[in-house]
Amino acid sequence: MPRPTAAQLVYGSATVVCTTLALLLISGTESGIGVAIAATTGLALGLLVAVRLPQPAPQPRPAAHHPR
Repeated sequence: MPRPTAAQLVYGSATVVCTTLALLLISGTESGIGVAIAATTGLALGLLVAVRLPQPAPQPRPAAHHPR
């Protein structure tokens, strides 16, 4: 499995924070289960955003020069 890029980590983390905050503000929940559902939803959406970001194209390796 390839390692996540910096962009994937940033976009995924920002999505988790923004989504969770928005869900908590919109719903106005104060119960523990409501907070847990909002956090789980934010985490799932952040993971989806991070995974769906395109991976950078692999750089071609220079051909090794073998003298004959």
